[in-house]
Amino acid sequence: MSDIINEAVTALNAKLAGANFDGTAKFDIDGEGAVVIDENGARAGDDETDVTLSADVDTFQGILSGDTNATSAFMTGKLKVDGDMGMAMKLASVLG
Repeated sequence: MSDIINEAVTALNAKLAGANFDGTAKFDIDGEGAVVIDENGARAGDDETDVTLSADVDTFQGILSGDTNATSAFMTGKLKVDGDMGMAMKLASVLG
């Protein structure tokens, strides 16, 4: 597992602590792997999910750090969403 994925799992679990996210989502990071998010938190994996969000490493790290707005990344094509858009919006509100 890559360092990027390990860092993403740690950062996402910190953001999800105490949050109520009752769906499933996956971040697919180009060339690195995937992170699955569900009611138990974040973990490395490539399970089927309600929604898959795909981005390159820089975009993903920017979204996690708060330097990149996820909606802007989506509107400019840097973040791709496949699946339940409502679940993507729910995840965005949980992650802040």
